[in-house]
Amino acid sequence: MAKKKILVTGGLGFIGSNFIIHVLKNYPEYKIINLDLNTYAADIENLKEIENNPDYELVIGDIRDIGLVSKLMKDVDFVVHMAAESHVDNSIAGPLIFTSVNVYGTHVLLECAKNVKKEKPDKIERFLYVSTDEVYGSLKPKQRKSKETDVLKPNSPYSASKAAGEHIVRAYYKTFKLPVLITRSSNNYGPRQHIEKLIPKFITNILQGKKVPLMGDGSNIREWIYVFDNCEGIFHVLKKGKIGEIYNIGSGNEKTNREITDIILKYFGKDESWIKTIPHRPGHDFRYALNCSKIKKLGWKPKADFEKTMKETIEWYIKNESWWKKKIKQDS
Repeated sequence: MAKKKILVTGGLGFIGSNFIIHVLKNYPEYKIINLDLNTYAADIENLKEIENNPDYELVIGDIRDIGLVSKLMKDVDFVVHMAAESHVDNSIAGPLIFTSVNVYGTHVLLECAKNVKKEKPDKIERFLYVSTDEVYGSLKPKQRKSKETDVLKPNSPYSASKAAGEHIVRAYYKTFKLPVLITRSSNNYGPRQHIEKLIPKFITNILQGKKVPLMGDGSNIREWIYVFDNCEGIFHVLKKGKIGEIYNIGSGNEKTNREITDIILKYFGKDESWIKTIPHRPGHDFRYALNCSKIKKLGWKPKADFEKTMKETIEWYIKNESWWKKKIKQDS
């Protein structure tokens, strides 16, 4: 029996690379085509361990390239769309690229998928859009967790662009009957995450003898999910989710930024003198938290032990110094 093909966009990035490794390791009945522009946030080395796998193909290209996307989609059974500009600070400094990639790029993928589906009804069985809990906007400390039916109230150009992408995805389901799915995940952590993000930034700063830049008093709250739990959740929705539906993927591990900071400082035997207080970013959301009862009814639940996987994440950056130091040189 021929293997099913999955087109993954953004597969050289953090979640994308871990997703591809997870699928090829655990589900040999699939082949993966990875479309990635290989920007600063990507790294070909992220997938070095599977680069010679016959079930893996890398295509360096832009999701906004209609000709390329149309060509790649012709024989694809599934699309998992992860490619995105994702760093909130960057979306504040230069927001227009976020609209171009996250909104227009998503629209191009949907239009190409629609056209392929029209010509080949047996292809594009499912189109899954990977979104974020940030589309819900900010929650108060004791407010109930966000549900899939809540009104979206994004507060940054990044989260607004992801919400806009979601709306176009829904429109293609309602208007063109494209078989779409959406996942909204909480903050991810784990190996291969770019050092612009909080956890790897704090780890690598300490490894360089630098203080960690904590916004305000660190009381802002995030829900943290280990990246491989998220990857399994995404794949679970791809296989078993109901077409047209949205699924939250979270862990229940709500931590203040100060708690995350203290975990990292404690591992290295450092005290609070290693904290450098910096101003909050404009529009800094106070809390994200997800109600995940819907995906749990599909049979998925997170497996990772937070303390254990945080320790493993810290140790990954210790062992892969050349990987993250390359990122510093790119930024300089």
